[in-house]
Amino acid sequence: MLSFDLYRQPSAPGVYLMKDTAGTVLYVGKAKDLRKRLRSYLQAGGDGRAQIRFLLERADRVETIVTDTEKEALLLENTLIKEHRPRYNIELRDDKTFISLRLDLNEEFPAFEMVRRVRADGARYFGPFTSASAVRDTLKEIHRVFPLRRYPMARCRRRSRPCLFHQVGQCSAPCHGLISRAGYRALVDGAIALLEGREAEVVGLLRRRMAEESAALHYEAAARLRDQVRAIEQTVERQKAIRYGAADQDVIGLHRVGGEVEIAVLFFRQGRLAGRRSYNLDWLVEEDRLLEEFLLRYYGRDVPVPDEVLLPLPIEGAAALTDWLSERRGRRVRLLAPRRGERVELLALAARNAEESWRERGSRSEAREELLEDLRRRLHLSRLPRRMECFDISTLQGRSTVGSMTVIVNGEPATAEYRHFRLRTIAGTDDYAALREVLGRRLKRGVAEQSLPDFILIDGGRGQLGVLGALLEELGLAGAIDAAGIAKSRVRANVRGKVVERSEERFFLPGRSNPVLLPHGSPALFLLERLRDEAHRFAVAYHRKLRGRDQEASALTAIPGVGPQRRKALLRHFGSIGRLRAATFEELRATPGLPEVVAQQLYRHFHDTAGADVPKA
Repeated sequence: MLSFDLYRQPSAPGVYLMKDTAGTVLYVGKAKDLRKRLRSYLQAGGDGRAQIRFLLERADRVETIVTDTEKEALLLENTLIKEHRPRYNIELRDDKTFISLRLDLNEEFPAFEMVRRVRADGARYFGPFTSASAVRDTLKEIHRVFPLRRYPMARCRRRSRPCLFHQVGQCSAPCHGLISRAGYRALVDGAIALLEGREAEVVGLLRRRMAEESAALHYEAAARLRDQVRAIEQTVERQKAIRYGAADQDVIGLHRVGGEVEIAVLFFRQGRLAGRRSYNLDWLVEEDRLLEEFLLRYYGRDVPVPDEVLLPLPIEGAAALTDWLSERRGRRVRLLAPRRGERVELLALAARNAEESWRERGSRSEAREELLEDLRRRLHLSRLPRRMECFDISTLQGRSTVGSMTVIVNGEPATAEYRHFRLRTIAGTDDYAALREVLGRRLKRGVAEQSLPDFILIDGGRGQLGVLGALLEELGLAGAIDAAGIAKSRVRANVRGKVVERSEERFFLPGRSNPVLLPHGSPALFLLERLRDEAHRFAVAYHRKLRGRDQEASALTAIPGVGPQRRKALLRHFGSIGRLRAATFEELRATPGLPEVVAQQLYRHFHDTAGADVPKA
């Protein structure tokens, strides 16, 4: 039970860490006044929130770190949460990444590209978009009106003639000099104006150009401009929506039920509702503190930061959050908790969306409970398999053997929990020994951290399941974790090799001689197949990555003066073997810690200039 001397705590901004008896960080928080914030926990027992009671019962002590300002405390809190991943802090389980359009105006002929990370690189970003198909639809409309290039310039310039998009009037072919830089920049400006919602300005500009072309008897050019105007007007007609001002806004809605809080984020871009995301959180702390922590975790990812963030209630750390968000965006951001006007109507809309999202989540949660219960019954499990883990081994001729673990929590993939294992003790091809090492490392860590799965699925039959069973007995976990092995379906082919019969997936259970067959097409079978397929994909992807690294390193083994440490240093400096191969002699000479004679050997090796003169310095 948490106990501390309140009056020895500092009355200053800073961060506090709640730890259990083993020293594990359970919760990280920040406060403008640490003593005042910690006092609230001593009074929290009567607020009815079970999660707070559980936290205080498990916590043993509090450690504080004082900072000079509240903003420093905010940044330190974010760093510590990422480092320790405390159990009682907010975890945004939405693993969907945002899609945006990036346009680098520093390029000679800029082009749009779809990205999932928004970086502070000086480029313009537009979004977020709700899906990749929404982005493609937007780009399709843009290229109909403003024929910007589609592919990298270097790739296009290698072609003998412009691409097919130029033939259909959707690319201006700057790669072949068919448009001037100024003319291309006019297209870029028009595309930006269209994305920013300034359609009237774009239409007016195109109409003036159309009149000029018509007056000059350039009827084909005038017709193309006429078609562009029609395309814009059709797009605007389809996208009509109520406008609430020109500022980009994220509007936060909040709906509280029992011990849960549903938060919805509405994205308004240039006055139009562009999309929505929702998050389900445990109600652990006061609403304003929960909202503040949500904003920190949400905008701490690679997401677009808007001009304004509308909040349903004021928060204590608004000033520090405003400074932090403004730094991330590169210009001023406002955090507002309005009480009247159009913005209040937006907040009401966001709150309704949060409530609706909670209702939808509730129906999905009931369906997942039914699915887990069906799985428990069909596989004769001792408990609901709320946390399921699947393990797979990948190897190629005994080299770079790796293991993978994929996780499903409450019927949904938990990608943040996926893990790779590089084998430490196994040499050669021994899948059983490799599986034992991987399972042993996972289970021993789980015992130490008190974090074990309810159910383990092994990609394999009785032999692999026997390895797991023996290990559970050895660690005293028999009966504490349910297990099964999934064997691939059998295929019978005719003499020509064509499949004539495919059996169902077979599930082997401990103590049962006959496998269990789940109904074909059932949700339970689909869930377990998905878990198994993810484990296989995850293992193979990691295995290929390691093989690629080994192949890159082996390309340097024959070069005199390049040993293991220097190979690592070279690959770290250049990033890949391809960049090292393309490096000039001057770039090699400038590599830190690389003698000139070794630089000469590298240059000769990659440029096949044995016996020839190396370029002069």
